[in-house]
Amino acid sequence: MIDDFAKEYLHHELREVREALVWKLDGLSEYDIRRPLTATGTNLLGLVKHRAYSDARYFGEVFGRPFPGPIPRWNDAGAWENDLWATEHETRADTLGLHWSVCEHADATINALPIDAPGHVPWWPRPDVKLFNVMVHSLNDTTRHAGHADILREQLDGRTGTTAEYEEAIDVAAREAYCGKVEQAARAADLVTAPDRCGG
Repeated sequence: MIDDFAKEYLHHELREVREALVWKLDGLSEYDIRRPLTATGTNLLGLVKHRAYSDARYFGEVFGRPFPGPIPRWNDAGAWENDLWATEHETRADTLGLHWSVCEHADATINALPIDAPGHVPWWPRPDVKLFNVMVHSLNDTTRHAGHADILREQLDGRTGTTAEYEEAIDVAAREAYCGKVEQAARAADLVTAPDRCGG
């Protein structure tokens, strides 16, 4: 009984965070969804592509249910090098289509297997896993990247939230006042700890 509950709970959370990640691209230009927004090149469309490649492997090869689409296998040359950005020839529609196709494939694997179904992740130090391990890993990784996407989107146009339903209107004055309060506290804390840094 607890196995069914755990699997459905994890699956529900995974489906929700997938939606949140993809929603971060809504309304943005081709340039803004692709351009590097951190020193390491993190970009919105690349995060979606990465999650597609990752879940195609985790819910495909790991359980002997290979994803039928054009995704490099985990041990193909260069398989891990180009999954965090999209070329000019990879359209938004193609990348999102791939993402949702992988989600359907992953959902089918989750639905078909018990939570303790054995799998094998050759690139992990302890490669023998259960579906439970992979579901937790996927949920963790998707949530992490949805958090990255939250920050990237806020930097671009100030929009925040997990879905359009819960998005709050941007109140520039309130945000500036809040940031000012946080900045003041940070500066005050720095002054308080300055003697400690100097050995005082």
